Order: sequence, then C-alpha cells, then structure tokens
Amino acid sequence: MSKQIAIYMNPDDQDIQEIIRRPQKQQTELENTVSQIVTAVRDRGDSALIEYTRTFDKAQLQNLPVTRDEVEKAAQLLKPELRMAIKHAAKNIRNFHAAQLSVDEDMQVENGVRCWRRTRPIERVGLYVPGGTAPLFSTVLMLAIPASIAGCREIVLTTPPRADGSVHPAILFAASLSGVTSIIKAGGAQAIAALAYGTESVKKVDKIFGPGNQYVTKAKEIAAASGTVIDMPAGPSEVLIVVDETADPDITAADMLSQAEHGPDSQVIVIIDSVSLIDPILKAVNQQLFDLPRREFAESSLANSSMLCVPEKDKIVEIINRYAPEHLIIQTRDANSLEGQITNAGSVFFGQWTPESAGDYASGTNHTLPTNGWARVYSGVSVDSFIKKITFQEITPEGLKKLGPVIEVLAEAESLIAHKQAVSVRLQKLRESRKEKNEQNN
Repeated sequence: MSKQIAIYMNPDDQDIQEIIRRPQKQQTELENTVSQIVTAVRDRGDSALIEYTRTFDKAQLQNLPVTRDEVEKAAQLLKPELRMAIKHAAKNIRNFHAAQLSVDEDMQVENGVRCWRRTRPIERVGLYVPGGTAPLFSTVLMLAIPASIAGCREIVLTTPPRADGSVHPAILFAASLSGVTSIIKAGGAQAIAALAYGTESVKKVDKIFGPGNQYVTKAKEIAAASGTVIDMPAGPSEVLIVVDETADPDITAADMLSQAEHGPDSQVIVIIDSVSLIDPILKAVNQQLFDLPRREFAESSLANSSMLCVPEKDKIVEIINRYAPEHLIIQTRDANSLEGQITNAGSVFFGQWTPESAGDYASGTNHTLPTNGWARVYSGVSVDSFIKKITFQEITPEGLKKLGPVIEVLAEAESLIAHKQAVSVRLQKLRESRKEKNEQNN
C-alpha cells in the first residue's frame, strides 16, 4: 500500500505547489447537492431532517431531540475506564481553556476621556459533532467546554444517530459533562442547515462550530453566505510530519496512519532530510496498516499523500508555511528551535513523545483547527471563539473641550459635516452653560 505514497526528491517550486494541493470533490456537483439539502431543510424543517436521516443514516426517527432520560442512561452504557478517560480529558481541556479568559480593559486615554471593553458571550451557539463512521465524542468536549466557559446561554449540539435511532452514549456522556443544553439527532449538511435557519425542533443559532466532511463544510459556507457566522471553513483532516534520522520510523508511521484513518479525503505529508529514511518508514506503514480496522480509509488517504526528501532546513520551513497544515508534527533533533519560524499551522507537536492524538483527545488544547490552508488566517477554536468584545466610552465636559476640536477637524476633512456638528453642538452647549454660570456668579 505504501507504494501509492508519492515520493519527491528535493522537489522544486512547481512540485511543491502540486503537493500542497488538497484533494477536492468536483465543486459543481458538491454545491448542487448541498444546496438542495439546505433548501429542503429551510423550507420543510423537521420533516426534511427526518427524511434525510432516514436516507443517509438509515434511522427511522419520530422525534429529533435527545431526551433527558437518554442522556442520564448514557453513562451506564459505557465501560468505567472510558468514563474516567473522558472525565480526565474534560478536566485538562477545561483547565487549558479557562486560562484563556482575558481581563477586561479599562483605561483613561487622556484627561476626561475614559474607554473600556467588556466581554460578552455569544448567546446561542450550534455545535456539529460528526458521527458516521466514528462517534467523535472528543469533539463534544472540544466545542462545548469552551462555549460553557465563555458563558453561552444556549449550546445546541447536533450529531447523526445510529441506525437504531440512538446517539452513541459516549457523545451523550461527554455532552452531560460539558454544558450542552440540547442535543438534536441530525448529521451532515442537513444538520448545519437546521442550525442556520431553524426548524420546529431546532432554534436558529448565532454561530456554528464543528468539523466535518466536504458536504458539511459546503453547508457551513452556504450558511455563512446567508448571515449565520461559522467558526471556520474546516474540512478533511490533514497532517504534515517533519522527521530526521533521530526519529523512530515506527512512531512516524503511527502518526501518518492516525490521520489517514480519519477518512479517504484526509491528507498526510511527510518531510525527511535523508533518503535513508524512506524505506524504514514505508516498511513500518505497511506493517501497521495491515491490522487497522479502518484500513480501507487509511489506504485511500495515503493515495493522496506524499513524502518529500528536503535536505535544507530553510526550505522545510518554507514548505510548512506554504502548506499551513492543520496539524504539524516535528520529530527532529532541534524541533523546538523551529518554533519562531512557524507562522502558519493549526496546532504544533514537538518531539517524538508528543503524538498528535494527545491534542485530539486529552492534552488540553483544542482539536477543532483550520484545514485546507486556512491556518494562514484562522486560529483553532478557543474561548475567544465563543465571545465578543463590546467597547464603552465616556467623555467629561473637560475631555470634550480638549478632544472635540480634533474630532471637528477630522470629520470636516472627510466631508462628514453631521459628524462635526455632533461635536460642535455639544461644545456650543458647554460655552453657553459656562457663560450662563459666569453671569450668575457676577
């Protein structure tokens, strides 16, 4: 299988441009399909959601919301060690994200001019948690915990049900630990449409979060175009791994496959500095791939993947920042020395004892990250994603006397005379008041 991984020896600029291209579905077909789903949910609400759930998830539903009884029973359906692991992960995620709460600013800009800023949560957020081929209960923790810390009043979670109409108990248990206020049995583009437009069972939200396949991503883009804010245009998972002769081939192979098993459209890129590393890594990939339950997904993903032999460190850094990977793993002798040169990446993992899986589950950082090169301009999800900042200001009469003439000059220069007048009227009132006061004193 590893023979399908494309190998490039010291690739030139044209090769690199081709390598960093993400696998894409035919966009016209994708957009048409998703647009039909979104329109149906917008127009027909719950009935369309139930219909699509029957078609895509093979589940016959009468009601979309998860009941309190279902949530309460979920914990007992899990093995004790899984419950403890989820609690452990939740604790680390909560600790890391709680530290992100910032102190509100309050300052005297100049005499008589006070400005301050206050944090307010987004009131109603929608969280999309993929189910499908794997129940991503870790995503519940990654989205709901920072939303809860931020103080969001309504946290609506949507996730596809299993064929029997139930939601995986690990997802429900994670939701019960994380502050989720309601859970809807719906997945795919139809779930995004429900969050964006609202249905009988789903109240329209202010912002939508969560990873997904290209159908989910396209639905989020359509939602954003119609006025619902999204976290980022996240898509299929990807990793860029940089290794040198100090790296263990078995560990490198394991990291490659941990991303490849996400799905057939996931992408893995490995950069090595010596040709001697090629065979040991590919041998380890083949050995580990053989026993993977999700081998078919991993094989398809590896067909979209590449291995680059690049001896120069500067060129390696250039490729990293051009690719702007969702996950960046650096297993080299001087891994940490590259930190200051990395400008585009979603989340970075230094050293051979730091698997990307740690960030996916339990180290504390968030695993909802920008893909498809969006790490050039987007950050991963954090508490900041669930809040907005409101500025306030108050000016005293003395402050306006000093600042007012400055504003008048600036407004007049922009030909916004009403802006100038808003100051001039006040200054005139102050002059009249002062004159009147002086007359009274005399």
